[in-house]
Amino acid sequence: MKITVTDRANKWLVEEMDLQKGDAVRFLGKLYGKTEIHDNFSVGLRIDEPRDVLAEQTIEGITYFIEEIDDWFFSGYDFEVVYNENTDELDYKFSKQ
Repeated sequence: MKITVTDRANKWLVEEMDLQKGDAVRFLGKLYGKTEIHDNFSVGLRIDEPRDVLAEQTIEGITYFIEEIDDWFFSGYDFEVVYNENTDELDYKFSKQ
């Protein structure tokens, strides 16, 4: 699986979460909500330390990652984080591997 955070999404995350070089942001599955591939689950994110990394991308010193423990949520898909100008929020896209 591959994780991709677009440049504009990175900029939004840096501004909204006050991220600094050396920070790491984990994406994970969380209960409640909906994604294009899961009912009753949505994407969560938090500043965290990478441990058992399934996929990662580093942009300007900030690491975005998914842990092995969250493979159940992302399995079989590549994951992309994009900025939505209309909502001024992030959108999450899953594409079949």
